[in-house]
Amino acid sequence: MLQQLYGCLSGVPRPAVIGISGAQGSGKSTLARALTAQCNAAGISAGTVSLDDYYLDKALRQQLAQAVHPLLAQRGVPGTHYIQHAITDVQAVLAGKPVALPQFDKALDQPVASLPAQRFDILFVEGWCLGVQPQTMAELAVPVNPLEAVEDSAGQWRHYVNQQLAGGYAQYWQLLQPLIWLQAPDWDSICRWRAKQEQQLWRERGQGMTDRELARFMRPFQRLTQASWQQLPAVANYTVRLDLQHTPTLLAAD
Repeated sequence: MLQQLYGCLSGVPRPAVIGISGAQGSGKSTLARALTAQCNAAGISAGTVSLDDYYLDKALRQQLAQAVHPLLAQRGVPGTHYIQHAITDVQAVLAGKPVALPQFDKALDQPVASLPAQRFDILFVEGWCLGVQPQTMAELAVPVNPLEAVEDSAGQWRHYVNQQLAGGYAQYWQLLQPLIWLQAPDWDSICRWRAKQEQQLWRERGQGMTDRELARFMRPFQRLTQASWQQLPAVANYTVRLDLQHTPTLLAAD
């Protein structure tokens, strides 16, 4: 599948910023690294960055939590990123200028030092909600899980997130061309795959979330992940279907 996808991307005009969208644990980072390695081996200057690397620091998220809604203290949803920074970086890559890509340490839940500035022929951007569009008022009105029903009963949090999707995030999505989507089979698989990532974090760093903390951490991601299954088949240029065993199959190209 990797070689097949790399072949599809070989004709993309450069410089380019290619998006890789997919839920937690779907393999976005692994795919981005593999494609980056393929490009560099072919003499194409390539790099990768995650939407996660643009997360707001804890202090700014706490300000959002106090000003808008307590759920915004948790990183993850649109509205908890330095989205203008992300847009500026992509515009610089497309203009052939060097960029110092940011980094975010999830164990510390804080940004850390940026990478040295570099010019890229291709930058791969991976993120869990890339390409997802704002929802309708009717869709927002119905809670998708107990967290929304209890902690966002008035819908203030999900309406705020939706407004962010319609603003800077929509501008950012337009710059990511083409878009690859890793299509997970169901929500239960996503939660299981994300748990494996947390187990690895515990092994490597000796810290992370407990099972109970992780289960709650995942709930704010459910709405837009479910929306992606409805929206992204018509948005993505390339779809990689993942089965229950995480086996990938490249389905189609536009």
